[in-house]
Amino acid sequence: MSSGAAVLAIDVGGTSMKGAVVTRDGRPVLVERWPTDPATDTVAAIAGHLRTLAAVARDHDLDVVGAGVVTPGMIDEATGTVVYASNLDWRDVPLRAELAAATGLPVVTGHDVRTAGLAEQLLGAARGVSDFVLVTIGTGVAAALVTDGRPVTGDGGAAGELGHIPLVPGGEACTCGQFGCLEVYASGAGLARRYLARTGVALPAEDVVARLGRDADADRVWAEAMAVLAQGLVTATLLLDPTTIVLGGGFTAAGDALLEPVRTALAAGLAWRPAPPVKVAELGSEAGWIGAAALALRAAGHADSLATWTPTALLGAPTP
Repeated sequence: MSSGAAVLAIDVGGTSMKGAVVTRDGRPVLVERWPTDPATDTVAAIAGHLRTLAAVARDHDLDVVGAGVVTPGMIDEATGTVVYASNLDWRDVPLRAELAAATGLPVVTGHDVRTAGLAEQLLGAARGVSDFVLVTIGTGVAAALVTDGRPVTGDGGAAGELGHIPLVPGGEACTCGQFGCLEVYASGAGLARRYLARTGVALPAEDVVARLGRDADADRVWAEAMAVLAQGLVTATLLLDPTTIVLGGGFTAAGDALLEPVRTALAAGLAWRPAPPVKVAELGSEAGWIGAAALALRAAGHADSLATWTPTALLGAPTP
């Protein structure tokens, strides 16, 4: 006899994937991680991971009622098609249909950052907030824009490309073809590249941050990054009037070195209104698969169960 319903969840990234089996009441039976191999068929790999997760669910006498898979890129939410995902080399991939055909499961697909926003809204730093912006700052920069409790997707599924707002007139070239984009300055890749250009020393972004306060070049590129990031948040605030701004991604490891200058510059950039509070995301890198599981439960008609979920139960997830 079945011991209950469960969903499968996979968060697909350019370098790795995270997957989980989650029960209806929000208990992770398994959380797994796999590398994303660009030399293989990524869609086939995702389907294989879903079958593996389904087998784990069966071993625990659970009925799989659906699967949620989230990816970066431009997503057509209505059809489940990934219109474009540069780091996966995908164009017009009918992801939902292909995964459903390969696994025999009901599959729902979504955008990774918007889904992380859903997770933070359910269980994290935006809990109970209907209007917020989640900005993830890693190799690049993207945002989940939530207004009146619903994510903004845009006409082509590309809403939230905060990293590609040109903010520095005549600024440095961006890989997208524009100049002066936010993520040219305020991202992991941008920080490392600009430090290298100033010093000739190749360091990852986290090592540049570790030099703050004792390396004038690190201080300079960081200060410029914070100024551009804050200007992007000023723009987002004036457009969307969020109750809260949530920052996620690798940059948040900088702690007060990130929060203090951003909060100060955001307030200074808003002459006639108070700045919204700026918080750090609470679910970290787990938000993607948690949100994917929530999407799957909603699609399967179990949305009511999300009210019983707790971050303690989900983040205490067992791993292999």
